[in-house]
Amino acid sequence: MNYDILISFVFATCALAISPGPDNIYVLVQSITNGKSYGLATVCGLITGCIVHTTLLAFGVSAIIKANENLFFGIKVLGALYLLYLAYKVYMSDEDLDLEAKVVPTKSLKNLFVQGFFMNVLNPKVTIFFLAFFPGFLFSDTMSTVRQFYILGGLFMLVSFIIFSTIALLAGQIKIYTLKHKNSGLVLKWLQIFVFIGIAVFILL
Repeated sequence: MNYDILISFVFATCALAISPGPDNIYVLVQSITNGKSYGLATVCGLITGCIVHTTLLAFGVSAIIKANENLFFGIKVLGALYLLYLAYKVYMSDEDLDLEAKVVPTKSLKNLFVQGFFMNVLNPKVTIFFLAFFPGFLFSDTMSTVRQFYILGGLFMLVSFIIFSTIALLAGQIKIYTLKHKNSGLVLKWLQIFVFIGIAVFILL
């Protein structure tokens, strides 16, 4: 078992969870608009949805690995190219963070949990991202690939839950900080770019 790969995976997940994206921005806006508990309910739904993607990945890619190692290598190359494409998309995007409290209808905590779950499960981009991200971090030559994917999925969910929950709890302070520091959006933008490129290079090498 290669613990260095697992540690690299945790750090990469941390950087991805911190970087502004549709999920953590939605959690942030929910917390700012309706309160921390609403942001946390959304977080729980989003993270629970990752179980579905992990399961699809674990059994689908594991079957591919057993069938054809070259095909699996092709998946990793395509995954790295997809991550580079994401880096390019971030580079071309606006660095301004829009955290103004919008008119967000107040829903029950249960409804927000369910909405977060389906936001994640029904988003094909999440499936593609998992397929691009996880295969490059398989960490054992003896453990079954299904088990490895579930361990990676568990780590991804744990780290993301901690960071997303922190974002929900500190929503007010985060908004104040970004308003005071106008270049914070630019810093987070380049953090995201470097993370995507770094993961892509790691997978290829």
